[in-house]
Order: sequence, then C-alpha cells, then structure tokens
Amino acid sequence: MQALVIALAASASALAPARRAAPLKTPTKAAAVADAPTAVPDRVSKENPLRVVIAGAGVGGLTLANALDDCEHVDVTLVEKTSAFKRFGGPIQLASNAMQLFREMDDDIYDQIEHKFTWTGNLTNGIKDGIRDEWYAKFDLASPAAARSMPYTGVIERPDLQEILLGGLTDGVVANGVGVAGYEKTAAGGVNVAMEDGRVIEADVLVGADGIWSNVRAAMRDEPARGEGSGVSYSGYTVFAGELNYASPDNGEVGYKVYIGPNQYFVITDIGNGRYQYYAFLARAPGSAETEAKPDGTVPFLKKTFEGWSPDVHRILDATKEDEIEQRDLYDRPPSSIKPWSDGPVGLLGDAVHAMMPNLGQGGCQAIEDAFVLDQELRGLRKRSYAGKALQTYRNRRLVRSASVQGLSRFASDIIIRGFDTPAKIVTDDGPVRFENFNYAGIVTRLLQPILPVFFTVQFNFLYEGWRNEAALDLKAGVAIFGIGLLILAVGAGAVGDLAILLPFAGESLIGAEAFAGLSETISSILPSVDSLL
Repeated sequence: MQALVIALAASASALAPARRAAPLKTPTKAAAVADAPTAVPDRVSKENPLRVVIAGAGVGGLTLANALDDCEHVDVTLVEKTSAFKRFGGPIQLASNAMQLFREMDDDIYDQIEHKFTWTGNLTNGIKDGIRDEWYAKFDLASPAAARSMPYTGVIERPDLQEILLGGLTDGVVANGVGVAGYEKTAAGGVNVAMEDGRVIEADVLVGADGIWSNVRAAMRDEPARGEGSGVSYSGYTVFAGELNYASPDNGEVGYKVYIGPNQYFVITDIGNGRYQYYAFLARAPGSAETEAKPDGTVPFLKKTFEGWSPDVHRILDATKEDEIEQRDLYDRPPSSIKPWSDGPVGLLGDAVHAMMPNLGQGGCQAIEDAFVLDQELRGLRKRSYAGKALQTYRNRRLVRSASVQGLSRFASDIIIRGFDTPAKIVTDDGPVRFENFNYAGIVTRLLQPILPVFFTVQFNFLYEGWRNEAALDLKAGVAIFGIGLLILAVGAGAVGDLAILLPFAGESLIGAEAFAGLSETISSILPSVDSLL
C-alpha cells in the first residue's frame, strides 16, 4: 500500500501545474489513505455511508453536492482547486428545465434563486435582421413552459448562484485549496483519489465535475487534459463578451435578441437591474485574439467589424468601456458513446463530458440535469459494489439527450454564420420599387423565416419535456428536430454555395456525431424487448 501511495503522489505531481495549489484548508470527510485501506462493509448504511468525492465546485458539482448532502447514508466531499471562493464570472442562464429541477430538488434553494432571478422567458425573444433592425423570427419560450407548469427561463449572476448553493451545504463538505490530479481504482471496488498536493483520499465514488479541461477525464481515458488528443475541439468561433450598465430602449420588453448578418452575429441579453450582456460571434481561426490587430482597442475594432449594422448594436458598443469586454475562443466536447463516461466507481459530469457552445444557454442547465440523475442513481445505492452499474445507468439516461443539446448548440452557430445572410427584401416605400440583397443567400434567408419559429418551438418543447431524463430517447421530439433541421441545413448549404459544407455536418450539428452511435445503441437495447412482444 505504501508503494501505491508513492506512485499516486508521483502521478499527481506530474499532472499538477507548475504552481502548486495550497494544502487543503478544510479536512475532508472522506478518509485519507494511510498504511491500509479503511475496512467498510459492502452494504451502505447511515453508520457506513457511501463516500462520494466530487471534483470541482462549478454549477454541476455544487448542485450534486447539495442534492446528496441531505441523504443520511451518503457522505459527500466537494474538492475545489481554488483556495477561496470569490465573486467572479458573469450571469448564467437557467432555462425552464434547470429551474424546474431546482424546484424539484430543494424548495429553499429554488426560492433563493428566484429572489435573485431576472425573468426573460416571458418577454419577447428572437432573431433580428442585423442591418435593418427588423424582427426576423420571434421565439416563444413562455408557452412550452406554461403548458407544463414550469418556471420561465431567466438569468442570475453566477456568484449569486454559487453563494446560494454553497450556503445550502453543511460545514465540512467543501475542501478548498487543491484539485484532483487523478485516481486509481482499488481491488475492493473503491477509488483512491490523488490530489495535486500529493495527498490521496479514499472514496467509494469519484465524480469528475472539473470542467472542460478535466483531470479526472484525462485519467479515465488515458489522454491529455488539454490540447491535441484531449477530445476538446475548437468550434470555429471566437466571441467578444461584454457586460455593462446600459439604458436599452426596449428594457422590460425584450429578453434577448440575436442580430444576424453575413459571417457573424451579435446577441444582446437583459441580465437585470439595468445591466446587459452581449456576445459578438465571429468566425475566426483559433488564437485570433493574438493574431488579429486591434490598434485602437477592442470597442473600435467591433464597431468597424459591425459597421452598417443596427443602431442598437452600436449604442451598446458606444456605452462599453474597454475593461468591460473580453475575447475568448469557443471550445466544446461532443458527448461520446465510444469513449467512457465512467470507469467503475468514477464518473464524469457537465463540461468534463459534454461541454457546449453557449448559444442555447444550456451548458449549466445540462450539468444540473446530470446532477439530478446522478443524485437519483447514487442515493438509491444500497451496496458499494453496485456503484459502477449506477454510473453506467446514469450515462445511458443522459447520453442521447445531452448529445442532442450539444449538437443543437453547435448547430445554432453554424447555420446562422454559414447559411444566413441579410434577408432579401422588396422595398416599396416612397421611391421606385427596389430589391435589396436579392442574391441566393438573401432569398434563402427570407424563405427560412417562417420555418425557424417552428424549429425552435419543437426544440424548446424537447428541452422542457425531457428534463426528468426518464427515457433514454424521445423519438417524437427527436424526429421533429432532425427533420426540420435537415431542411434548414439543406437549404442553408445551398446558400453558402457548397452542399458539402453543411449536409455531411447535419447529424453532428443536430444531435452530435458520436451520439448517433449512442442512438443506435439505445435502439438496439430496446429491440430485444420489442421482439419478445411479437
């Protein structure tokens, strides 16, 4: 055993960053490995609880910790790399599916979130013509939620959500100051969790909620946490994100608006209390922040990039200070049916397994859904030896849905940037009749106008209907999304002049490439039971 500890400590040192984290400031509730493993019976009980270690205190990790903390036969420890929690990070959207989950899991936490919440789902939301400032398509987020008696979509400041979730945990659950470097499964069926400072924690279950650059995932799949071979892919887009006080002319009426135009788009969102957030999405090679010159600053660069666009775009840019905007490249990670979500008693959650583009605002929401399902599977365990099976069931319940949402999030960017343009328009005002943007892309963008609201209505119904993750596959919603999406992609492919650009990408955009394997796997698992009925 001493050799194991030394080996794990060496592994942890190899994985740790150059600057080592400080030692744990709070004793972990899970037992530290000494000369011999702790002898515990297989049967889980109040006297011998299931020892769960969660790596990472993001939204998903904190939600899971809160869900398990009130379970008397589960002993949960949340390990967070940062030495102290600070107020940082912008607003996060919690769509109706996430808000409904919080209401199901904990009324008190839901009430606290609602108190800090800015509702947007009951306002006007949709796409606008970026040049003419006319509504192109409005999205009905309210009706699908109201029809299911679900809360509306809205936003909350990430530090406020973090404080609420931290406040729901009992003392001793959170251990700050060092991250998880890796793990090793034990012969007894448990897991030894290697920390970045060389310590090792003995547990029955390890959940990697440590983000897109997850060390737990890297150890599970024997791949680097970052860079080539990590499975994380560049989306093709860089985003400029701004957050500021802004006197919007449509405050209280519009939740969010997406301004579309050739090769780029601009999103403005009400985040409450007179503050707004915006995102400028540009198709760029990775690392463009360093390679693309901005001699006069970021704001003048964006004003030039969006020259001729809606006055609203320029008003919010004019109100922006340089320190209120930042640029980052966007990466995501398709959920995989080929690579594992779990390894015996070790599982992955949130961005560690299905990082998403921000277009649908579902990244945090899907991590919350992960936590909801994991809580159900782990609290139902009565034997430690069943932990691997519970994690596999969690993966089966979440794979196709999370892959669909991930694919839809990528699809939203690709079709808007690759397939959309300024819509064609016949202008018949005071002067002679004139035709604006009557090229193929402009005509197609206009023809797609009545289809998009239908597509997004189907999409929101899919998101709001399946929040319980009771079925591995929602065939009705899936077929509708795929059918309408293929139509949009087919027409959009013609708009960019090359069918090969978008059509082969259709499946990956709409559901996630590797999720097709998961879909096939799900259907195959259903077929034997169908055969038995024939």
